[in-house]
Amino acid sequence: MLEGIRVVELGVWVAGPAAAGIMADWGADVIKVEAPAGDPMRRMLAVTAGGRGDLPSPPFDLDNRGKRSVVLDLETEAGRESMQRLLSTADVFLTNLRPEAVDRLGLGPEQVRAAHPQLIYATVTGYGRDGPETWRAGYDVGAFWARSGLAALAVPPDDPQPQFRGGVGDHVTAITTLAGILGALWQREHTGEGQVVETSLLRTGIYCLGWDLGIQLRLGKLGSTLPRAEQSNPMINVYRASDEKWFWLLGVEADRLWPKLLRAVDREQWANDERYRTARDRRHNAKELIAELDDLFASKSRDHWTSLFDEHDVWWAPVNTAEDVVNDPQAIAAGAFVDVPDGLGSAAHRAVASPVRFSDDSHSRPRGPVPGLGEHTEEVLRELRSR
Repeated sequence: MLEGIRVVELGVWVAGPAAAGIMADWGADVIKVEAPAGDPMRRMLAVTAGGRGDLPSPPFDLDNRGKRSVVLDLETEAGRESMQRLLSTADVFLTNLRPEAVDRLGLGPEQVRAAHPQLIYATVTGYGRDGPETWRAGYDVGAFWARSGLAALAVPPDDPQPQFRGGVGDHVTAITTLAGILGALWQREHTGEGQVVETSLLRTGIYCLGWDLGIQLRLGKLGSTLPRAEQSNPMINVYRASDEKWFWLLGVEADRLWPKLLRAVDREQWANDERYRTARDRRHNAKELIAELDDLFASKSRDHWTSLFDEHDVWWAPVNTAEDVVNDPQAIAAGAFVDVPDGLGSAAHRAVASPVRFSDDSHSRPRGPVPGLGEHTEEVLRELRSR
């Protein structure tokens, strides 16, 4: 699908390498330029959690399979010369180094585009390239979750902040970056000119919160997040069954779906209860209704309730554990997992697939293994010398 497209990636950690990783899955020739010490993600479990340095790094493997790893010391003249020669062969230069770092290396947008006007220059930052805090470290938790407002609105005002799982905002930003790159490549087909594509964790997080921030912008205020026991629509809420398993009810169209729920749980008398007759009634008496549903659902297992939900067309979803997800027949059938071949960077393993499936299945699976650090340095430099 992207065969013939060459991407030069100068990236560490997640958001930039993840965008290039999807392009590698789709057939692009992605050359990952690493410092002699390598991308710290190669040692993630040791770097972030004090784990053993000899453990594999599944997060690195996900975002870097199918690439070619080239070690260049960009602090040296020889390294910088090799980088410039490499960029002259590329369609896309993708970096998520902080602005001052790429500028110091002579690889800022203006510098690179002046030398390589055909190039798509894709930059991923924490907070953008303009403004008073472009220098600040972003990371997923900082720029995407905390600074964007997502973290504050995830819980009621007096609750402690949740512990977000790593990489979520990075991967959303990676998909955003990929979309921008593909748009710029399409335009280049018509104009012959490259351009700069800029994304940031902050701006992506703000877009993801666009419904709420749109209300804030237009109306000047926004309701706070309510505790679970006080949700205004009890039919869009999470409940726990007797086996301690949770599930969500998905009753978005509250009045239309309310009778189905009553039939499923054998509470049709609530249809005539003045507290619960309409969505407005249920909103005013939400705390009381949620308490009744909590008691009801706690009396039987999740399988008991969800079989009744399916029988009566009540919309729901399980709250899956990680173990549940990787064994979920629906996720497996939907193509959520793939097999990655053995390589110098990692042994053969089962992994998460890229998020798009194509009818041509060859575009929906990894094109190669995880590269070892510097595995392709000589190969790529030899290609450059032969041009």
